[in-house]
Amino acid sequence: MTSYEAAGVDIAAGERAVELMKARVARSRRPEVVDDASGFAGLFDASAFLRYRRPLLATSTDGVGTKVDLARRLGVYTTIGHDLVGMVIDDLAVCGAEPLFMTDYIACGKVVPERVADIVGGIAEACALAGCALVGGETAEHPGLLEADEFDVAGAGTGVVEADELLGPERVRPGDAVIAMASSGIHSNGYSLVRHILATTDLTLESEPADLGRSLGEELLTPTRIYAKDCLALTALGGVRAFAHITGGGLAANLARSLPATVDAVLRRSSWEVPPVFRTLQAHGNVPQAEMDKTFNLGVGMAAIVAPDTADEALRVLADRGVPAWQLGEVVPGTGTALLS
Repeated sequence: MTSYEAAGVDIAAGERAVELMKARVARSRRPEVVDDASGFAGLFDASAFLRYRRPLLATSTDGVGTKVDLARRLGVYTTIGHDLVGMVIDDLAVCGAEPLFMTDYIACGKVVPERVADIVGGIAEACALAGCALVGGETAEHPGLLEADEFDVAGAGTGVVEADELLGPERVRPGDAVIAMASSGIHSNGYSLVRHILATTDLTLESEPADLGRSLGEELLTPTRIYAKDCLALTALGGVRAFAHITGGGLAANLARSLPATVDAVLRRSSWEVPPVFRTLQAHGNVPQAEMDKTFNLGVGMAAIVAPDTADEALRVLADRGVPAWQLGEVVPGTGTALLS
């Protein structure tokens, strides 16, 4: 006699995972969240938008990429959710949107309730840090497509911004200052290159390079810093023109997306010290600097373009919030590029 469980899908394990994650998800709740007794949809009270003159909804979707493979190999599942929220919700922050809610999707070869609960618990914890609610999600068991210990995560988020407060390239002017916010490490981009270096050099996840002070595996799983509330604190100052979330493509390419075609951003390499993990990977992998520049954030996770008379106050606000930040460069007349010099 055959059954769904014989085919590799364990419904009871899925139900157990839901029970384990409930309390953690509740910590991300916002007042606007409305319970749906059926559990088929997440509900959010849109009457909250009545205080806006012209509310624009912003949405973003993303995953964590091949960083999940390192989490699997190390058996650490509590931090990968932070990476997912950072990738999704901080994209919303770029246009000045307040994040409202998020949903997640987890695909795995076999539902292990404790593992799923750790992943979702990390997502919920990070949502609370970002100020948004985790209103729903899905865990799918894919036997035969994924091995029992394999999984992937993705998510989508929604935020809101007042139409006349929308940030972006059209606000940027020559003379503006570029403020860098430090990353917590590699974040969630470039891990295919990281894994290639691990596969082709003497570096391993257990290696303990002297300048890291811990194993390389621990360093590589450092969760993504979440900037949403920091960005909102800066926009409350006034004078913020645009943000750039430094993800795949590196610092210059992502910052260029926030520039109009009439200016350049001149960025000074001398303004910061690249964190040791990037130097370690570059040295062991013999990676050219140009490849490092277009693959990794190199220590800058988010950049803000602000009016020149706002720069000092912006740095003070970020310092008060515990975010290492510095003036990375300036905006000058140009053709819409960001230049590392």
